[in-house]
Amino acid sequence: MPPQKLKSRKSATTSASRIIFVLGGSASGKSETALQLAGSKGPRAFVATGQGLDAEMAARIARHQATRAADWETAEVPLDLAAWFTRAGSRYRTIVLDCVTLWLSNLRGSGMKEPLVLKRVAGLLEAMRKTKAKIVIVSNELGLGLVPAEPTARAFRDLAGRVNQVLAAGADEAHLVVSGIPLRLK
Repeated sequence: MPPQKLKSRKSATTSASRIIFVLGGSASGKSETALQLAGSKGPRAFVATGQGLDAEMAARIARHQATRAADWETAEVPLDLAAWFTRAGSRYRTIVLDCVTLWLSNLRGSGMKEPLVLKRVAGLLEAMRKTKAKIVIVSNELGLGLVPAEPTARAFRDLAGRVNQVLAAGADEAHLVVSGIPLRLK
């Protein structure tokens, strides 16, 4: 299923929100780039989709938390991002959402099928546009590596690629981070 084409930001809405999409591979520096792009204007929220379900993931989350200044408020939102943005997004000038692929993993793990996932992505963009915040979205680029051997892994990689296309199309800016170097795509 091809990603839905989105209207450009200017024609789609008159909101004051600004969406910046940051894409990169594992350990590419995308989270650090997102924090730099977010800037220092507060109040600021860091919306985390990861869950510390094992020791390695808990340690990874702790490392990420240590890179943020103390004035960031953290919201742990593993599933219903659009509801969080609708309920709380207007309280912040700056929001970083990290990361889309963990969110997709959470949605798929809850049994959600691809068509509903893609509707959730469209709803998330709509909820983001209703805020007046600068929003920086972090996602993994999974399509540059080897083709996974297992069908479920290939399906997830392809879904992530389609979701990234929708988010990049709906964003005002898009950046690809490679070896710690951000490249502005749009």
